[in-house]
Amino acid sequence: MKNLLITTLLVSSILTGCAVNPVTGKNQLSLVSEAQELEIGKKNYAPLRQSQGGDYVVDKKLTAYINEVGQKLAAVSDRKLPYEFKVLNNSVPNAWALPGGKISLNRGLLTELESEAELAAVLGHEITHAAAKHTASSMSRGMLIQGAVMATVIGTQGKDYAQLAQLGAGVGAQLVTQKYGRDAERESDFYGMKYMSKAGYDPQGAVDLQRTFVRLSEAKNQDWLSGLFASHPPSQERVENNIKTAASLPQGGSRGEHQFKARTAHIKRSKPAYEAYDEGRKAFQKDDLSKARSLANKAIRLEPREGHFHALLGDVEEKKKRHKTAKRHYDKAIKLNDDFFYYYLKRGQVNENLKASANAKRDLEKSIKLLPTANAYNSLGNIAKLEGNLKAAKSYYKKAASNKTAEGKAAYGALMALDLSENPQKYIKLRTGLDNKGRLKAEISNPTPRNVRDVVIAIQYRDSHGKIRKTKRAYKPVLAAGKKTVIDLGIKNIPKDQLANIKFGVIGARLAK
Repeated sequence: MKNLLITTLLVSSILTGCAVNPVTGKNQLSLVSEAQELEIGKKNYAPLRQSQGGDYVVDKKLTAYINEVGQKLAAVSDRKLPYEFKVLNNSVPNAWALPGGKISLNRGLLTELESEAELAAVLGHEITHAAAKHTASSMSRGMLIQGAVMATVIGTQGKDYAQLAQLGAGVGAQLVTQKYGRDAERESDFYGMKYMSKAGYDPQGAVDLQRTFVRLSEAKNQDWLSGLFASHPPSQERVENNIKTAASLPQGGSRGEHQFKARTAHIKRSKPAYEAYDEGRKAFQKDDLSKARSLANKAIRLEPREGHFHALLGDVEEKKKRHKTAKRHYDKAIKLNDDFFYYYLKRGQVNENLKASANAKRDLEKSIKLLPTANAYNSLGNIAKLEGNLKAAKSYYKKAASNKTAEGKAAYGALMALDLSENPQKYIKLRTGLDNKGRLKAEISNPTPRNVRDVVIAIQYRDSHGKIRKTKRAYKPVLAAGKKTVIDLGIKNIPKDQLANIKFGVIGARLAK
């Protein structure tokens, strides 16, 4: 009877979660409502774009063109959503869709396409992922298995900004980097081509696109493998399926080669500038500052309107401790693009080093609005601490410490320095028990990134006569970060029926120098 009840409840839950796929007309599992889809897309779209390089703003007409093509396809799709289409300033060839119709293409993918029909194939494919609830369906399966909503992860998908401890691109990063199943990819290819045809495009563009993808995947191109192919793996099977689909659709649609080349002329012409920049970033990460500066200057000569290039010069100067010069480069980057978190973060940190606290706070707070990072919260904590506002400093450090990176650990250490003496029980863990001789022992554990000493434990218990006793024990030696030790509390012969009533806690500790 019990098993029957459980089975009935499970079936009921699954049936309740079934919904009609608005694209295919088939039933599918859906524990995510449309309102939730829209909210997920709305909440994650902006921070996810920030984490991957920000919007491409040098040629704003290009984004308008991509949106124009995307909206033509969205108008003939099977599901009406508030579709948006953005171009990201990222050289990795990639495209993705969030629930609710929030779609992005990387600059690096656009430079590889040859026609508007190929662009329509990419956009139609991503529109189908959103319209057919593919991501929402994946979330539903995860919820059914795990019994909970997907956990937040730290999004570090921006190739140039992966060293930052990002806090605000979490769920979105997990949603767009997951690998779709074969059925979802087939559906997106098939219905994306139908949308292309309805919108007046030659579906042969989707065949050409998949052939190009297969060729590039066989060449083991790392940019492609880490970009589009990670979540949309190509295959010869997909090429053959697209050929069959194209044959079943009306022939003679537009390829739009001339128009596409005209609209993408600038981004293709400036490709060498971004290649120089990408190499400069790699050189910077290897501490080859001379090469990084040279390549940044080369990129600026080829494309003087790109803020990323000036920010790289700022990074070089900051690393050399030339803070005033670095600030001038970040000023220029912000002048060219005042809507990217990294420029404000870096200028805020430079202003922090220049003791310009008011300017630093303004820049750091602006960066957090665009994309929260442990880096920014840590710097704000440092400034608040210097100003004597310890309450604010603790709050900032606590937010930064939620990130499990070197930056987060540093913030946790700074938080401990301010808070350990007042709240040692938050940081030092304690367990007690009797040994085989009936003596009360305590295991003191230090899970923090800082060494501590002078740990004081308070104990309250009833002795063999029923009298309440209170005592303290101190462990004075250094207890290293991540280590634990066992000490004798000097108490024995406690009645077994009183063991559960022993009260203990850490009431003192301080950082070891």
